[in-house]
Amino acid sequence: MTLTTIIGLICIGLLAGVLSGLVGVGGGIIMVPMFVFFLGLTQHNAQGMSLAVMLPPVTFFAVYNYHQSGEINWKMALVVSVLFFIGGFIGSKIALQIDQRILKKIFGIMMLIVALKLIFTK
Repeated sequence: MTLTTIIGLICIGLLAGVLSGLVGVGGGIIMVPMFVFFLGLTQHNAQGMSLAVMLPPVTFFAVYNYHQSGEINWKMALVVSVLFFIGGFIGSKIALQIDQRILKKIFGIMMLIVALKLIFTK
């Protein structure tokens, strides 16, 4: 890895981590576009990297803080996590079969929909 790549990874990691703890986003919303545009990763690489780096910090440090504050409904989280596990497996299988240009457009549309909903709902 070059020094530029290492610095880029440090910046992406810190920004995604802070935003994840602050507003609950970081993986797909922050890291994937930055991996693609700033580090030149393919869409498939960026999505895989995002999933890989979220595992340790999200499953321990961030969840620990929210648990300590009593902000996690564990029954609901269990139901969603089981289905998320199944959906993640299916979704990754599908994503790896889709052309990267199409996948990038799908990702962008999803981000746009979420952004518009956040901006225009009360």
